[in-house]
Amino acid sequence: MATKKPGGGHTPLDPKVADKLLELLSTDNDFRARFEKDPTTAVESLGHAVPEGVQLSCMDTTMMASKEEIAAARETIKEFLTSAAAYNNPHCFEAGQTGPAVDDK
Repeated sequence: MATKKPGGGHTPLDPKVADKLLELLSTDNDFRARFEKDPTTAVESLGHAVPEGVQLSCMDTTMMASKEEIAAARETIKEFLTSAAAYNNPHCFEAGQTGPAVDDK
């Protein structure tokens, strides 16, 4: 559930949703295209409730990380997405920045 938390954060992703998100981003070209176009709708399709009017713009990318980058950083990204730091770093899916962005949390 993506309810707003004090200070502007959101509720972290459920681990099952995070697993599915990372699986699809590291294997499924159609899902990757949907995610690049609209991360909010893509994440909602996996069962994560996003409050009406809220956009997960923190997941927007200029150039999405490759399937291989996401697969290699999967556990680190999952830990980030399921923690209190979720949504605070907008670069966890950006090409060339999956590791450093998450490591800086």
